[in-house]
Amino acid sequence: MKAITLTDQGVKLANISKPKPGDGKVLIRVKACGLNRSDLLETQGQSFGHLGGDNKVLGGEFSGEVVELGENINNLSVGDRVMCRGGSGWAEYAIADHRRTLKIGTENISWEQASCVQGALQTMHDAIVTNGRFEKGQSVLIQGASSGAGLMGLQIAQSLGAKLVIGTSRQPNKRERLSEFGADISLDSGTDQWLDETLKRTDNKGVDIVIDLLSGNYVSKNMSATRVHGYIINVGRLAGMEARFDFNLHAAKRLHYIGTTGRTRSIEEHMLVARKANDELWDLVKDNEISSPIDKVYPIDNAKEALDRMNSDSHFGKIILKL
Repeated sequence: MKAITLTDQGVKLANISKPKPGDGKVLIRVKACGLNRSDLLETQGQSFGHLGGDNKVLGGEFSGEVVELGENINNLSVGDRVMCRGGSGWAEYAIADHRRTLKIGTENISWEQASCVQGALQTMHDAIVTNGRFEKGQSVLIQGASSGAGLMGLQIAQSLGAKLVIGTSRQPNKRERLSEFGADISLDSGTDQWLDETLKRTDNKGVDIVIDLLSGNYVSKNMSATRVHGYIINVGRLAGMEARFDFNLHAAKRLHYIGTTGRTRSIEEHMLVARKANDELWDLVKDNEISSPIDKVYPIDNAKEALDRMNSDSHFGKIILKL
């Protein structure tokens, strides 16, 4: 079968053997694949748990049709249209754990949307609601709001009744579009204007919740932008993995500074995150009130070009590979 692999020479299109589902696994005929930042970072030397060996297949999120079941599976059937999270999805066929495989059902959701909506939906619901303890009427600031996860976060905050939703981006053309996805205010994260304006709009108290997709040197400024007893959720580190941390400011604000990632979660923890997100938000997705905007769709053979687009940061929304 055709698959996108990572080798010592970089990303390659290869022909490899079709996998066989083991106990608790399902075989999916893949229809579309969503690109995530983890896929790009995987090609740059970081590890996110994708299949190892000589043929390291990329891809952590995909949609398709169940074609074969392993043993001990009672929640899926051959022919089901599904959304999957895991690894090794950029291929004609992929294996998924049945516990991370969700039925699309009869909803009018495209393969492209199904291949990318769950990652952002689960990540941002977990950040805003579970970790951020969001309550209706609170204020939310999303740093890096023009990313796929950021755009989803804006929509979730607005849909759940935030009184003020602030999104940031360095790029003017992207900031101009944030209001389409729920931002009441769009601010430039390239200058301190975002901090001054955030404090101004919150009577100098700061927002209730900061969802940080940037980290790096934003860490102490984020604390300044958050109210006393507020929450900062460290989701992404696009602006840097390390920085100086103002411990005195952290203590003075009595902040809840929480880090979150899927890499250290068990399957059971992933299941809980998925259930919580979909129990609260799936009706909004199927009614098209929440979605992952699609930036561009590439044939799977053009995976290298798709990764280059992500690396250039010229995209707005999700990049998709189509089979």
